[in-house]
Amino acid sequence: MNTNKVSRYKGVYVAMYSAYDDAGRVDTERVKRLARSYAGTGVKGLYVGGSSGEGLLQSVEERKRVVEAVLEEVKGELTVMVHVGANSTPDSVELSRHAEQCGADLISAVPSIYYRLSDAAVERHWQQMIDSTSLPFVIYHIPQTTGFQLSPALFERMARQDKVIGIKMSGESTYELQQFKDIGGEDFLVFNGPDEQFLAGRIMGADGGIGGTYGVMPELFCSLNRLFEEGRLDEAQQLQVRINRIIRSLVGYPSLYGACKYMLELRGIETGIPRGPLLSVAPEHHEPLAALNREILALTNEYASSR
Repeated sequence: MNTNKVSRYKGVYVAMYSAYDDAGRVDTERVKRLARSYAGTGVKGLYVGGSSGEGLLQSVEERKRVVEAVLEEVKGELTVMVHVGANSTPDSVELSRHAEQCGADLISAVPSIYYRLSDAAVERHWQQMIDSTSLPFVIYHIPQTTGFQLSPALFERMARQDKVIGIKMSGESTYELQQFKDIGGEDFLVFNGPDEQFLAGRIMGADGGIGGTYGVMPELFCSLNRLFEEGRLDEAQQLQVRINRIIRSLVGYPSLYGACKYMLELRGIETGIPRGPLLSVAPEHHEPLAALNREILALTNEYASSR
């Protein structure tokens, strides 16, 4: 594996939200404005069509429109990793090929969900995506939602392939993260998934992170990453604690994505409400979220001024 080729993908990626119009249809202009809002924040790139992007709640054609809009807006400015996982292998392959045609930098996928699949079934599912393009592939491991526990044996087989360059590790164990890094090797990328454990993941070997709450505080996660890279671990730990207080507030609402999207609306970035069955924000939550939004902006300014 070419170390320099892989290392250029390290860093902080926003797991980008969906963007709909007022009728709940994908709105490509809103998608573009959202993507544009992250350029210049310090993030390495965008993870498009994953959990935070509601990819599995959209049709194949909707997902394609989102990817096209993102790449039209920020291609060449931000690294774009497209989640192409779908329940059926043919849909996943179609999305993979489309991502490459549009100029995406990498593709990534969860295993198919709902059915309880064997290692062999998941391996075949992923392999067909990998073989369908020339793009690097990043495994997406999130067993608490997919119901699939990636075994060390399957992971090792996948990681031996040149095009499989990393894993988005959204499981809750930093020990498991460290084991993936150990098995994959120094040149294999591991992205921390749980936002609350960004610093712990980096300490245990992660090369960066991909997260949903990054979308309302990208600069804070970039600051956290910078403090880690500079060896200022006490300060990094203090910032992670402050970030986690914000996350604890966010997950206390009926819809995390609804809460995050409402805060973006307060900043003038319209993304619509989440697609059902995900909930939108209730009116009684508007003022508490406005206060939380002010807290995030103040903390962002604090760390920006302390650089």
